[in-house]
Amino acid sequence: MKRIKDWEELTIQDNFLFLKVMQNKRLCQHLIEKILQIKIADITYPDTEKTIDIRLDSKSVRLDVYVKDDTGRVFNIEMQCSDDQSSGLAKRTRYYQAMIDMDMLKKGEVYNQLRPSYIIFICTFDAFDEGLPMYTFRNRCVEKDGLELGDEATKIFLNSKGDSEALDPDIRAFLRYVDGKAAEGAFVQALDTEVKAIKQHKETRREYMTLAMELKRQRQFGREEGREEGREEGRQEERLKMILAMLQDGVAKETIAKYAKVSVDYITELGKKNHLL
Repeated sequence: MKRIKDWEELTIQDNFLFLKVMQNKRLCQHLIEKILQIKIADITYPDTEKTIDIRLDSKSVRLDVYVKDDTGRVFNIEMQCSDDQSSGLAKRTRYYQAMIDMDMLKKGEVYNQLRPSYIIFICTFDAFDEGLPMYTFRNRCVEKDGLELGDEATKIFLNSKGDSEALDPDIRAFLRYVDGKAAEGAFVQALDTEVKAIKQHKETRREYMTLAMELKRQRQFGREEGREEGREEGRQEERLKMILAMLQDGVAKETIAKYAKVSVDYITELGKKNHLL
């Protein structure tokens, strides 16, 4: 089980810090533009961390950085640090794509109204062991080389261990930075400045410390639960205490939902019931 880092140890690789940095609209937009080599007039954040839960009996997804541009294109960006085969990165993009499309297409709309979508995984490892710094996947015809399906769905895996002179200079410097190297170039230096500013922010530090404390308590409780049966009621009570404590500390509902493994609606209802929202 991965160790929960102290606040001082966090880098751009850590999901909590990466999400905070990507809330800087200018930096997020520039990163997307450089990865995809496109121009974007403006981006919006439908949710800090978008939760999609189509059916009660289906697996919901929480998209870490989910933004839309002025033309309706959607972009999901995630930092991936686990090279565990069980994480199923490739099939996760397949599921994300399905859920994004179902969320995007409202009842009564035709399929042509689906907007282009991009799922971007920034990996601290080479997901395909081919030595490339970037892998771009689109649906193509097996029988005819160069014939694309044209469904406008794109999946991209960046590899911080890879390098190529053909890469955009900003992305090349960004990958080195993710890999722990010094910040080079105006864009990555701006990212590094944002990282340092966030780490000086007392409220953000407090939010992370609350999360870390509750995650550690959850893990400890999980170990105890494994040794004893019949503690479901106690587990639910412990989760409730965790959620209320995080609400009191001003942690975002989406963040609480992610770590408590419940829906945002449940967090909202609980917060209102306890006069915390």
